[in-house]
Amino acid sequence: MNTLALDHILNKSKSDITRADLEKVISDRDLSKITFHYIGIDSKLKELKIPINYPADAERILAEGERVDGSSLFKGLIDTSVSDLYVVPLYKTAFINPFDPKSINFICRFLDRDGNPAPYGLDSILHRAHSLLKKNTGLELYALGELEFFLVSDPDNPSFQLNKQHGYHATAPFTKTGEILDEMLMYLSQITSLVKYAHNEVGCISRLRSDIPEIKNKQAEQMEIEFLPANIEDAADYLILARWLIRNVAYRHNCVATFAPKIEEGVAGNGFHVHMELRKNGKNIMLDDQNKISVEAKKLIGGLCNYAASLTAFGNTTSSAYLRLVPNQEAPTHICWSDSNRSAMIRVPLAWAGLKNLANNMNPQQTTKYENSVGRQTVELRSPDGSAIIHLLLAGITLAAEWGLKDKSSLKKANDLYIHGNIFKNQDVLKKLPVLPESCVASAEILLKNRRLYERDNIFPSSIIDFVAGLLNKGNDKNMNQDLADLPADDRLLQTRRIMHKDLHRH
Repeated sequence: MNTLALDHILNKSKSDITRADLEKVISDRDLSKITFHYIGIDSKLKELKIPINYPADAERILAEGERVDGSSLFKGLIDTSVSDLYVVPLYKTAFINPFDPKSINFICRFLDRDGNPAPYGLDSILHRAHSLLKKNTGLELYALGELEFFLVSDPDNPSFQLNKQHGYHATAPFTKTGEILDEMLMYLSQITSLVKYAHNEVGCISRLRSDIPEIKNKQAEQMEIEFLPANIEDAADYLILARWLIRNVAYRHNCVATFAPKIEEGVAGNGFHVHMELRKNGKNIMLDDQNKISVEAKKLIGGLCNYAASLTAFGNTTSSAYLRLVPNQEAPTHICWSDSNRSAMIRVPLAWAGLKNLANNMNPQQTTKYENSVGRQTVELRSPDGSAIIHLLLAGITLAAEWGLKDKSSLKKANDLYIHGNIFKNQDVLKKLPVLPESCVASAEILLKNRRLYERDNIFPSSIIDFVAGLLNKGNDKNMNQDLADLPADDRLLQTRRIMHKDLHRH
């Protein structure tokens, strides 16, 4: 198939694409539509389809954007009397729509009547946070996300059944949906050029028990698509775009893709792990000269630990999120960090520190050496899940990084919260560690108590903090875990499933 990416079509960098380039592609490919995408308060990708009636239409639309109703896109935040917003395309995000090849699509930004970024726009909040970090530290924050999701489909050939919790990196014929994952991977790789890899994850369910007809009695396989590091603002846009594309590919194959944090008891949930790296002059500075974690990286970790409890307000937004954050499920419950340790909230993964050309050890015929001048070390935040409000979560992470790099107490906080081994097997260690909230209501309480961490420097509008807290409080789940524990086994299982399945497509 033809490439979908404009940088490949034009043979030039995304950041150098001009309106003239776009008009040429529209003409050469005889495109008939421009589609604008933008992110509403529900963190879902929206769209506006604009036909190209005449060549002059394309020039006008690309130059001036269009007008939308902000009171509908940001319901509860904007009054209808002042609701008009402009949506203006980012040329660097242009791609040919794989589901509508006659359409050229863009991610847009919201501008107000004066042409300024709308202050309550989720992408505007992230931009302000990143600008603050760059201004105060001289560093840039890069991020990559791991999108985990279940692909739910009609029961297939019963041969080669996977055992429960044994889907990790499984292949056909044991997995049944590999071709669908291949299609997702192809589109995302072409459009973003930022996909690292894709694979089957641990979770596999031969028959889903549910009251929801959309998934009742169907099979489910857990997938993961992991991205490459990108400027944190670009990363947020591409992750939202990826969720849109994954759902559309699934729909076209009569499947359901869900990022819900948990869909079956005893089966792995859908995490949304976020890796971060600090860069200076384009180079990763997460390691020092001895290939140990750098001071800047430790300060980043200290900042994340300081913000961790309140970050759940943006990273864990449904009641089912708090059925995932339980011991021994590779999901954290306490605020701590460690090396290569999946029981910790923050993990410092392997990153080829001090190791080069490993393949040469296995292939002695290879004599040419590979040089990586950027560096690959990251730190991974493991608490968020598929219910995350991505732009707000990444904005909060950015503020946590800025706080950690600037505050003198961040190194001590990082040193105090470093742990060894599986924390769930050491009760003495567990007792000393601060805990993550256990419900949406508890998360809202912590957010409101610590709102100054986000509202400082006018990064998060107070209305956004109030909106998110209100959204969380609607969960009415303050005593959820205790209430479930008090139920008879069958009733508990039934109620747990209702909690897990009521928000299949929250964000």
